[in-house]
Amino acid sequence: MRKVSALPPRRGEDRRSWLSGAPPPRWVRVLPPTLVVAICAATLISHDPLDIGFLLGAIPPLAVLSYSPLATALLGGVVVALLNIPAFQLDRPGDTDLLTVVFVAGLSVFVSFVRSRRDAQLGLERTVAEAAQHAVVPPLPERVGAVRCAGLYRAAQRGTLVGGDFFDVRDGPFGVRVVTGDVQGHGLSAVSTVASLLGAFREAVLDQPDLASVAGRLDRRLLVDSADARHAELFATAALLEFSADALEVRVVVCGNPPPLLLRGARATELEVSPWTPLGLGLADAGTIEACTVSLRPGDRLFLASDGVVEARDSDGAFYPLADRLTAFAEEDPAVLPDRVWADLVRFCPDVDDDVTMLVLTPSPPEPV
Repeated sequence: MRKVSALPPRRGEDRRSWLSGAPPPRWVRVLPPTLVVAICAATLISHDPLDIGFLLGAIPPLAVLSYSPLATALLGGVVVALLNIPAFQLDRPGDTDLLTVVFVAGLSVFVSFVRSRRDAQLGLERTVAEAAQHAVVPPLPERVGAVRCAGLYRAAQRGTLVGGDFFDVRDGPFGVRVVTGDVQGHGLSAVSTVASLLGAFREAVLDQPDLASVAGRLDRRLLVDSADARHAELFATAALLEFSADALEVRVVVCGNPPPLLLRGARATELEVSPWTPLGLGLADAGTIEACTVSLRPGDRLFLASDGVVEARDSDGAFYPLADRLTAFAEEDPAVLPDRVWADLVRFCPDVDDDVTMLVLTPSPPEPV
């Protein structure tokens, strides 16, 4: 299975800073032993005593940032030993100085123990959170039925994998169906609404005979959830697609979401669809929603993007020209196209502050056996 790229620009990169819970960078771990070697080398090379022994007192506190309690204790022992080796002539510390260093080293070991326990607990909680978030937005398969899939998901809230955007691609008795959209709000506060919508979509894929009925099911789900909401009415924008069995035809319903773009050769054009109101307003009557039917050719690709892409602005207030940019990337492999667009988007608008979703769907009927 091909995982959706969730982090820019390299997959698997931790977006947290090391001061916010991510593992410390390499230089933080290298600093304590490097400082020890530098001090020893300086004192041995110099012909005169150097008053730099005080620098050794900083080594145990620095070790706390990245070393285990045992390693911190060993570095503290090294510091005390170096202060007592006459060859280094490090300030000739008195008993009070040595006791101070020993106390700081012991305190550093205790702090390292507390930090290690907290890191282990945070790591466990993050693992559980990632498992829960992946259950809401699972990895995107490389192929679903007769459709090849590639995508990118970036949550606006740092340190999270999901936010207010949602997507899914499912095969069912009525063909391959796709949903992508954006719920009210973003970040962790929107995750419960996303989970509710995706659950309704996955059920509707199996038992609703047409795409308009799927949209109606999602609308009803939000209405039910809104009845329990204390402060605000829930709503979501969405685009739904349904591919025929041979993937040479696609039906599209757009409910307040940016319409899909059709990449045909070197051209990128927005599909002409009849827009409908956002989901959750109680207006999605399956009898009035109109699905647009589009014929597809071999080599065509459908590009779906959330409003975090199309509404991104540069420093002059200009919107990101998605269709023009896609034309420039028309020759790219569909599997890497979302990453290319993302890299271009952050150059255009470095401070993207909304959830971003991109999906590339390529009709690719399996070869006859």
